[in-house]
Amino acid sequence: MKNEATVEQKTKRSWIKTLGPGLITGAADDDPSGIATYTQAGAKFGYGLGWTLLITFPLMVGIQLASARIGRTTGKGLTAAFAEMFPRSLVGIMVALLVLANVINLGADIGAMAEVSRIALGGPEAAWVIGFGTVSLGLQAWLPYRRYVRILKWLTLALFSYAAVALVAGVDWKAAALGVVVPQISWNTETIKMIVALLGTTISPYLFFWQAAQEVEEIERVKSDQPLKRAPQQATKHLRRLKIDTWVGMGFSNAIAYCMILAAAATLHSHGATDVVSTTQAAEALKPVAGSAAFALFALGILGTGLLALPVLAGSAAYACAELFGIRRGLDKAPNAAPAFYAILAAAMVLGVEVGISGIDPMKALVWSAVVNSVMAVPIMMGVMLASTNKKLMGDLVLTGGWRFLGWCATGAMALACLAWGGSAVWG
Repeated sequence: MKNEATVEQKTKRSWIKTLGPGLITGAADDDPSGIATYTQAGAKFGYGLGWTLLITFPLMVGIQLASARIGRTTGKGLTAAFAEMFPRSLVGIMVALLVLANVINLGADIGAMAEVSRIALGGPEAAWVIGFGTVSLGLQAWLPYRRYVRILKWLTLALFSYAAVALVAGVDWKAAALGVVVPQISWNTETIKMIVALLGTTISPYLFFWQAAQEVEEIERVKSDQPLKRAPQQATKHLRRLKIDTWVGMGFSNAIAYCMILAAAATLHSHGATDVVSTTQAAEALKPVAGSAAFALFALGILGTGLLALPVLAGSAAYACAELFGIRRGLDKAPNAAPAFYAILAAAMVLGVEVGISGIDPMKALVWSAVVNSVMAVPIMMGVMLASTNKKLMGDLVLTGGWRFLGWCATGAMALACLAWGGSAVWG
């Protein structure tokens, strides 16, 4: 019995260890921008956009797995992988698009964190923006990232309150199920813009770079690990881990996102509140569970996911730029061991803070940052798919079959959504 228990414990620990970069990436995906976008979608369209999460889940898995596989197979991040295939000027444009999208996203997230802090505790919003930017940067520089994430991911448990809402808020399950299977919406510019925002906040370019970079970090951290192209005998174990990690991480992300839509649809849309213009109003979606503490719980979700997302946003930009210029990099390295990398990280955070104190409405900024992510993601996603299927880069471990299909479907869906939104905006 003792041996059986020991084996069971080892198996459980082994399974848990498979959850790493993919799980953290999925958790960071439900950042303040995601919370705002999913809440807006549920408030404005009720259950009508539930089908988008059914589509984004496998598509997100496809493109994230392609990104992770590039990192694990080549031992290089996306920028370095792109540099082996494309002209340096084109790679520079891709990195510039990533940095632009990340800075806007950083500013929107910090702005939302500052707004809920001002409402809850008082003080000037600009001071909160600067404070969060400074604290996040300091934690990234002086606290090992692994310890930082272990602390912060407990804060993301506040997001499970949205799952509780689905059980107690009187969700119309028939309408919710219909919204997943059949789109119940009017097709117009606003609808298409929201679909583009949902795609952009769920399938964001910073996630591709981050998951690939974290696979490279894992290779450098574990002495026995080698890039799969160099050590194909490790492929079976690691490719299986990548699949489990990515499916679980993206599943968590999309499940929480769907619960946010349900919560907003059942509590805001059903009472005629179809245009969420403030974080206070968005917090109303939690009242069936939290009552008068709804705003505090919502604020905890914004702060927890924001603090988790900020290093991912700034870090993915820093990794991409550092690879482009051949600079030593890594969040597990001390600042004096990788000064240029941390300088880029600091620059990204400073630019994000400037966006945060620009006076843009936080709720609008959060949704628009999701739209920007969609537009910026298309060329980067094309690069990911071309790299992951390139035999010279990937050797015998190119992305094949269904995974290749899912990745290209995600790229095509994002491109079509952006084109449809652009066309509807121009032609009305």
